[in-house]
Formats: sequence, C-alpha cells, structure tokens
Amino acid sequence: MQTHTQGGAEIAAFHDAKTGSWQYVVIDPATQAAAIIDPVWDFDEKAAATSTGNAEAILAFVQKRALKVEWILDTHPHADHFSAGPWLKERLGAPTAIGEKVIEVQTLWKDLYGLPDDFPTDGRQWDRLFRTGDTFRVGDLAGRVMFSPGHTLASITYVIGGNAFVHDTLMMPDAGTSRADFPGGDAHALYRSIGDILALPDDTGVFVGHDYGPDGRDPACFSTVAEQKADNIHVGGKRSEADFVALRERRDATLPLPNLMLYALQVNIRGGRLPDPEANGRVYFRIPANRFEPTDGG
Repeated sequence: MQTHTQGGAEIAAFHDAKTGSWQYVVIDPATQAAAIIDPVWDFDEKAAATSTGNAEAILAFVQKRALKVEWILDTHPHADHFSAGPWLKERLGAPTAIGEKVIEVQTLWKDLYGLPDDFPTDGRQWDRLFRTGDTFRVGDLAGRVMFSPGHTLASITYVIGGNAFVHDTLMMPDAGTSRADFPGGDAHALYRSIGDILALPDDTGVFVGHDYGPDGRDPACFSTVAEQKADNIHVGGKRSEADFVALRERRDATLPLPNLMLYALQVNIRGGRLPDPEANGRVYFRIPANRFEPTDGG
C-alpha cells in the first residue's frame, strides 16, 4: 500500500500485481469519511475461481481506521479485472455508483455475449448512475464527475478535492495512455478526454488505474497535471490530435486482449456479479468464439 496526502485528501493506494491495477481509498481527514474507487475482485482464470484477497485488504484498512465509507465507485466496466463493489457494499453498506453511459456498454456486450432479452441494460446494478457534472461529497471533500470516453464508452473521472482519479484514460507519464481499441473505444474521444483532464489546475493530483512498472521501476500511481502535460510520452508537449490518434492506433494494433477481458466484462456489466446460476445450480461464463482477432502481442 502507498499513501499520499494531496489536494486536501488522504489517499491509500492498493496495487494488484496480477493485473497492475490501482485501487483507492480516498479519505477526508476532517471527518474520516471515505470513498473506495475501483476495488478488485480476484479471479483465477485457469480454475475459473473467484477470491477476495484485494477486497479483504481494503476492508481491513477501512475497519482498522474506523472509516465511514460513503461511496464505492467504479470508473467504468473493467476489461482486466472483476469489480469487488458488491462484495464491499455487502460488508460496508455504502452505495455503489458508475457513469450513466454504462447502459451503452451493457447494450453492446449483451449482444456480444448473446445474453437473453430479459438481461437489464438500464444500469440498475448500481445504486447511482452519475452524469457528467454531477457532484457528491466525501465528508467535507467536494467531488464531481467528468465524462472521459475513449478507452470505453462509459469511462468517467472522479475529481475529489484537488485530485483526479482517471483510471484507464491517462497512465503514468513514462507509460503514456491506455488503449482505445476495445468495442466502443475511440482514440479521438480519448485525446479529447485527456485534454479535459489536463485543463484542470496544474497542481491537481492525477491518480491512475494501472501501472506495470516499465523498465523495472516500482509501480507508481501519482503524478500531477503539470507533470503529465510536460512529460507524458503520448500527449505531453502539446502533441496534436492527429499525431496522438496515429500513435495510439498503431500501438493498439500490436496489443493482445487482456487475459481476463471475456470473463470480466460479463461480470462487470452486472455491476461486479457473476452470471445467474443455471438450472443445476452452477454458474457458467459465456465466451464469444471468433469475435476478436488474435494478435502476437508486443
């Protein structure tokens, strides 16, 4: 775990080494109120088995600090890990939330998975669907929502105090940006979303959703808007939209699908829940065959 005091908040950052994911507990020091952002529900794809190591670490931290969790927040339906939102809600009682455009992702993936007509695509799996510009509070800290499409149709950024939780929109400056080639992704939209984030004050903390420790450095999660504008290898130095899109699309064409994507999306469009059991009481995943092109990686 890493801790940061930035923008009027205390941030505890938990790293999942398997997926490179960062999970956050954002704390208002004045009230000890907190929000959890993008918690991971562990999954072993070889055994098709879930476990709760990451979520238990967050729960233990919250309980040790006697924090009052007021929100459990998803930035988007993740392609590389399951959301532990419902598991934590059951234990903490806090409402779950995501951006309202999740209904478009649900509709898209309902078709890709061939789900039945009665599968709900209205976002009811979360307690609140945020619109861009919506506000909320974490204790005395003001929060607001920015729509950040590009990586997915539904991606949002949470601005809490003087911090932006951007997940798969920006990465650390030496890693650049996230891919935009998933169904519903768009490199042009990603560039414009990044522009909105980089228009925040220069001292705004930028907390990313993934880091894989490129070139052997330790995983990191925090930078500032000023550092991103100056040093991000994909968008720093006022790179044009055309140059960015060419770079992003060229890079994306070399990337394999995330290991858990075809498992994770059918869980995450359900708000972090497994599919309903079949008549025999067992749960099964659906995998669309020959829908995606194989790649060699790189």
